[in-house]
Amino acid sequence: MRPKIIAMYLPQFHRIPENDLWWGEGFTDWVSAKTAKPLFEGHAQPKEPLDDNYYDLSHKEDLEWQINLAREYGIDGFCMYHYWFSSDKILLEKPAEILLENKELGMPFCFAWDNTSWIRTWSKLEGNAWSPNYDKEKEPNYEGVLARLDYGTENDWRKHFDYLLPFFKDSRYIKRDNKPVFIFFTNKDVEVLKRMAFYWEQLAKESGFAGLYLVTRSTPFNKNKLFNGTFQYEPIFSGWQRADIIRAVLKIKKNALVEPRIYSYDKIWNRILKRAISDKSEDAFSGAFVGYDDTPRRGKKGRVVLGATPEKFRRYLNELYKRCKEKNKEFIFLTAWNEWGEGAVLEPDKMNEYEYLIQIRKIKEDN
Repeated sequence: MRPKIIAMYLPQFHRIPENDLWWGEGFTDWVSAKTAKPLFEGHAQPKEPLDDNYYDLSHKEDLEWQINLAREYGIDGFCMYHYWFSSDKILLEKPAEILLENKELGMPFCFAWDNTSWIRTWSKLEGNAWSPNYDKEKEPNYEGVLARLDYGTENDWRKHFDYLLPFFKDSRYIKRDNKPVFIFFTNKDVEVLKRMAFYWEQLAKESGFAGLYLVTRSTPFNKNKLFNGTFQYEPIFSGWQRADIIRAVLKIKKNALVEPRIYSYDKIWNRILKRAISDKSEDAFSGAFVGYDDTPRRGKKGRVVLGATPEKFRRYLNELYKRCKEKNKEFIFLTAWNEWGEGAVLEPDKMNEYEYLIQIRKIKEDN
């Protein structure tokens, strides 16, 4: 089986009222990318799209440009982040809805539900602090929740499924054995997810599917057999870095941070390839990544992976592709198509132009 390269896709690049309110008028991840600054010698920031193509994903023509480009260079599908917080709040849904409404946009796709709350950086509650560099100061008598995840009850699960159903029924939606592929990005709420998954499974069968193919990130919580498959979201950061030691010292001295955490591109990729050898199940899917640098969002609190080149990317991804092909793994989930605020980008930029995309096309041609 030739693996399908599925690129993680961020729908954040269009204006919504919530972003205006939370981080400033007109905020999208383009703001983070444009205002990024180098934080140490050799730090390649800001990262700029080729031809200053700061697109707007509320426009069909910009989505069409992305799809045509991705298909030309061998991307097999987009895994679009899905931000459903409750029956009363869904955010950043416009690009997926444009895709659904325009059948001529011929890109296979699936959803990864980022099922967590959005919070302020300083909140004590668990969640996703989206863009610390643009966060507001702590406010009195406010717990810092921007959008609260509320799974709700069976009625709410039905509303969520009914929203997803037209996407699932679309011929472009990625399926395995007539089961729509759906990712739960977070899997700690085991008990409620069990009940929801069981209910959705019944609804899927009533809708003409064989069920749902549910996937989650590889964590210890996967052992409850709730999910059909797992994927390794990359890059994963492990081990102490120089910046971690500096942080520990400065915390004692109550001083400011001086640099982001620095990681090795080669070491992370070598770990990815070793894991690909040990993952024997056809339902344990590998992850891959282009590069990573989230300092546009997080500044000195961020992480930077150094050493990436298009040539290294091709060598490593080609090896991963071959191993996944040998083990009949259907998908490789690649970070990312357009994570400009995290420095994980396949889209052409001013530094590398189309080189990373060219490497993917070569891999597909060689295998």
